[in-house]
Amino acid sequence: MLIADDLNKLLEILPDFVRNPLEKHADKKYLIEVVMDLGRRPEARFPCGPEYLSTKNIDWHDLDYCIKQLGHFSGDNRSGIESTLHRISSIRNRKGNIIGLTCRVGRAIFGTISIIRDLLERGDSLLLLGKPGVGKTTAIREIARVLADEMEKRVVIIDTSNEIAGDGDIPHPAIGRARRMQVARPELQHQVMIEAVENHMPEVIIIDEIGTELEALAARTIAERGVQLVGTAHGNYLESLIKNPILSDLIGGIQYVTLGDDEAKRRGSQKSILERKATPAFQIAIEIHARNSWIIHEKVDQIVDQILHGSLLFFQRRKFNNDGSISIECEISNSTEFNVLSSLNTINNKSKNSKLNDSVNSSYIARNVFNNLHTVNQKLANVHTTNLFNVNTGLSSLDANLISASKGIVVYPYSLNVQQIEATIDTFQLPILLTRDIIKADVILALRSSVKHNTKLRQIAKSKKVTIYTIHNSTLSNIVRALKQILQINNGFNITWDALFQETTYVEQEVLIETRFAIEKIIFLKKQSIELLPRSAKYRKLQHTLIENYNLKSRSFGEEPNRRLRIYPY
Repeated sequence: MLIADDLNKLLEILPDFVRNPLEKHADKKYLIEVVMDLGRRPEARFPCGPEYLSTKNIDWHDLDYCIKQLGHFSGDNRSGIESTLHRISSIRNRKGNIIGLTCRVGRAIFGTISIIRDLLERGDSLLLLGKPGVGKTTAIREIARVLADEMEKRVVIIDTSNEIAGDGDIPHPAIGRARRMQVARPELQHQVMIEAVENHMPEVIIIDEIGTELEALAARTIAERGVQLVGTAHGNYLESLIKNPILSDLIGGIQYVTLGDDEAKRRGSQKSILERKATPAFQIAIEIHARNSWIIHEKVDQIVDQILHGSLLFFQRRKFNNDGSISIECEISNSTEFNVLSSLNTINNKSKNSKLNDSVNSSYIARNVFNNLHTVNQKLANVHTTNLFNVNTGLSSLDANLISASKGIVVYPYSLNVQQIEATIDTFQLPILLTRDIIKADVILALRSSVKHNTKLRQIAKSKKVTIYTIHNSTLSNIVRALKQILQINNGFNITWDALFQETTYVEQEVLIETRFAIEKIIFLKKQSIELLPRSAKYRKLQHTLIENYNLKSRSFGEEPNRRLRIYPY
């Protein structure tokens, strides 16, 4: 990466006793900002922490010395240095006098957005989230340059505080051919956004710090006119944006919906639920938690729906490595607490080229989530073991085990919390599938009080010869007890992975784990077809046998040695 910071121009406006220690400082190139408050010692802030620069306190003359070398402070108490990206913010007392300055270093870092270049080329609107100082403005400045210079698009920047393109009337070279529109007062930003679309025919509009309801509404209006948006907003996670009543419109907004009695029972939820209100203005959301680690949500509408429904989330974590390569990890997260449950795989992009390979897409990630087998093996083997019955067919013992193993018990939950049951199944690794279609069910699990007065459900179960299991209330212990009872009665359908792995080689275990993860994490959860890794005919036969035990379809395609299986959802 190439870094341009014009640090000397910032140091020139500081008093001598503040400037001299910085010029000699070993970590000068990592300086974040300089803080000068009246009656206090000057302080420099670095990534490793703050440091005092002098024993002398800042007085009125020192502040006046800095202020006289700056331009006018705008309505948001910000100023800058001509032809630089540095930002100077002021603190005022009740009389309006400046009693403190925050001199923040502005840097143009070229090459920072190679990590998401494939997303830019798709033309979707991007929303960058992150706490202050994490590098959002630096990122969109580089995005503006790449879109304007390398992709040759008409780019207009709405630069409210002159932080993207620098202070003065001539934009900083870091934005390339992109045009910049300045904003007279911060509260007029939404008007300038609409003016840019109406007057200057942009293909892309870039906005820093969307923070008001009017700006969110303007962003939606621009998106509806077919213009690509790139914007930033304060907030660590996508969930925090959903909870923000002012900015939630950026990702579609939320509203309460009242369900009918039958629909609420079918879903196993309350009658009043939260749902997404409209199509999001931004199709992709990026959480920047550190300068070298970004979380990517490629389909914001689906992610928001999953968060509101309490489902598990699949997302990408992209990182810059020390050798200049880019790694991509596919991770699973709980939608209520954004803590990583498991890291499935890391894909190393060995090329230092700024353009990511096309294989960054989700299907490629899914096909490669199975390399770290030691951790995965422990998770998959943590299943209750029962005795396998022997099959004397001329097949290998592994094939016999698979044929005698489970095809999965399909359960129809009625008047129960589906998410709670899914979490129980996932936690105990039970070979149970949930269905919304009662016709496909092997058994029905319901609340006793609901079944008692539902003659239609009992008639369907009787005609289809489906057993109804009831529980008194939907506590976790009752659900676990009922699911285990279902499995005990249907123990002929239970796959015993521990016993299965005892009779397999390491490569066969790898093949089984890959196939099971593909089925349970992609087919069942995301309802998408998936390609497995290329295997020899011997191992493809093993994969076919396991897939058939899940009542799924698959086919082989490609030429040897790259012939592989594709699994299809129901």
